Amino acid sequence: MSRASPKHGKSRHAAPSGPTQRQLRAGELIRHALVEIMREEEMDDPALAGISVTVSEVRMSPDLKHAICFVEPLGAGVTGAATAEMVSALNKAAKFLRGRLGRHIDMRFTPDLKFFHDDSFNHAARINSLFDNPRVRADLDEDTPPDGDA
Repeated sequence: MSRASPKHGKSRHAAPSGPTQRQLRAGELIRHALVEIMREEEMDDPALAGISVTVSEVRMSPDLKHAICFVEPLGAGVTGAATAEMVSALNKAAKFLRGRLGRHIDMRFTPDLKFFHDDSFNHAARINSLFDNPRVRADLDEDTPPDGDA
């Protein structure tokens, strides 16, 4: 029995839910290049003065023309207002960074850059503090078998 081809070239299977390998590779390439650029270049914006920026993730659009860059200020004592100013300053400098990025990567198009604060570090810290709560720890210890087997 032969299978009939779907109409209009569309597959019967659902589209993949996550990014493709191509998007992941391009995102990592851009992340590494941005880290190098930010390490080497002097930024004139006072909101970026004295702040080390961690680029934790870069998500690429399917056509690789747009990059969403998640950043976090490195170091303790950076307030939420300073973080918001840092993200704003990076978005203002996005065209400059894109120009430098074009010299560091070998891609057909240099993607447009958009910066966002990566709050996953805050979520991880909150979850860790919940696990450290004595009431939660008592519940966790109660559920663990004495010999350590799950």
